[in-house]
Amino acid sequence: MPDFQTVAAYIAAQPPDIQRALETMREIIKEAAPDATEIINYKIPAYTLIPDGKRDQQIMMAGYSKFIGFYPFPTTIAAFSEALKDYKQGKGSVQFPLDQPLPKDLIIRMIKFRKEELMKQQDK
Repeated sequence: MPDFQTVAAYIAAQPPDIQRALETMREIIKEAAPDATEIINYKIPAYTLIPDGKRDQQIMMAGYSKFIGFYPFPTTIAAFSEALKDYKQGKGSVQFPLDQPLPKDLIIRMIKFRKEELMKQQDK
């Protein structure tokens, strides 16, 4: 995979159907976390949920031939396991099929959950 310098460059390099889904996901992330910083991490789009957030303080997304991968952190996947039961999951990831609309409300709730979790950790 090439090294992309920006999220826009990453998205632009994808096939049209994946571009559309990634742009939609990007809009959802920005709506849920408007102050998140957009970066490239591990060669994919990432969003810092707290200023200068390290890898475990970011959420990430990636485009694949049949799905959009969303990486909100294992605790978020666990907290939303019932709502995510119809999607293929990994320890800290979920796959949203390209042939289905992205579950916007669920994604927003997941992002806000993770951000709140991070804020509580900072307050300790």
